[in-house]
Amino acid sequence: MMRASERVRRYGRVAVLMGGWSDEREISLASGDAVLQALLRSGVDAVPIDLTVERARGLDLLGFDRAFIALHGTGGEDGTIQGCLDVAGVPYTGSGVLGSALGMDKLACKRLWSGTSLPSAPYRLLSPDFDPEAVADALGLPLIVKPSRGGSSLGLTRVEGADELIAAYAEAGRHPGAVFAEQWIVGREYTVAILGNEPLPVIQIETPGRFYDYHAKYEADTTRYLCPPPLESSALIELQTLALSAFAAIDGYGWGRVDLLQDAHGENYLIEVNTVPGMTGHSLVPKAAAQAGIGFDELCLRILDTSFHNEDAPDA
Repeated sequence: MMRASERVRRYGRVAVLMGGWSDEREISLASGDAVLQALLRSGVDAVPIDLTVERARGLDLLGFDRAFIALHGTGGEDGTIQGCLDVAGVPYTGSGVLGSALGMDKLACKRLWSGTSLPSAPYRLLSPDFDPEAVADALGLPLIVKPSRGGSSLGLTRVEGADELIAAYAEAGRHPGAVFAEQWIVGREYTVAILGNEPLPVIQIETPGRFYDYHAKYEADTTRYLCPPPLESSALIELQTLALSAFAAIDGYGWGRVDLLQDAHGENYLIEVNTVPGMTGHSLVPKAAAQAGIGFDELCLRILDTSFHNEDAPDA
C-alpha cells in the first residue's frame, strides 16, 4: 500500500473546477468548495477555479496535473469541459465526453436504455403544438413534465390534469433541452452511487412533498434517507446491478449516481444518471460512502483517483 505522502504526490497540482454558468451554479460552488477543503486537508496541492463563461473561453491549465470536475449542468456535466480538457491534455475525474453528454440528456438516456432492454417509464416528447388531452390519455394522470437536460429537479412539474400541461411545458422550456412528459410511477425512490465503477450502498429517499424536488434535495430538513433501505439483500443487489448496467450503457466512467423508482409491484424503473453528482452537505454520494465506511476526505481522493484513466491510480 502506498504511503499517504506518496499518494498525495502522485496527484500533483489539481485544479478544482466549480461554478460554471448553468442553473446549478450555486450548488456547484458549494460542491466545489467542499471538495477543495477536503483535498487541502489531505495535503493535496489543490487550487479552486470559478469557471465563468469568460474564464472558460481563456482557460489555461498549464502547470496543473489534473482536474477535479465539480461543475453541474450545462457546460460542466454535458461533455463541454471534458472536451476542452481532452484537447488540453489534462486528465480529469469521471466520465468522458460521450458519457457526460449522454448522461446529461434524459431523453437520450431513455432511448438508449430502451434499445438495450433497460426499464424506464413510458414518455411522450412534447412539441410546441402538442395535444394535452392526447398526452394525458397516452400516459395517464398524474404525470410529470421534465426538461431533458435540466438538473437538480429544476423545471420539473407534477401534472394532475390535462389543463395543467401547457403551463408545465412552459416551465420546463425555461431550461436546456427538449421537453417531455413521463408516466408518474407510484412507489419508492432509490439512488445508487457508483465509485471506482463499483456500487455503493443503496439509499431510499422519502420526502413529505409530492416528489424529490429542489427544495427537498437542498433545503428541507424533512427529507429522510434510509441507508440501507428495508429490502431483502437480493432486491438491493438487483437495484445495484441495474444501476451499473444503466451507467455502463451510457459509457459512464469512474463515479456517478443513478436514480431509480420502484412501483408497488416491485418493478424497477430508471430515472436518470448523474455523472457529476453533488458533493454538498445534503448530497447523496457522501451519504452512501459514509455507509460504506468511506469518510468525505477519502471519498474525494477516490474520486480524484478516477482521473488516472490510462495510468495506475495511487493506492488508498
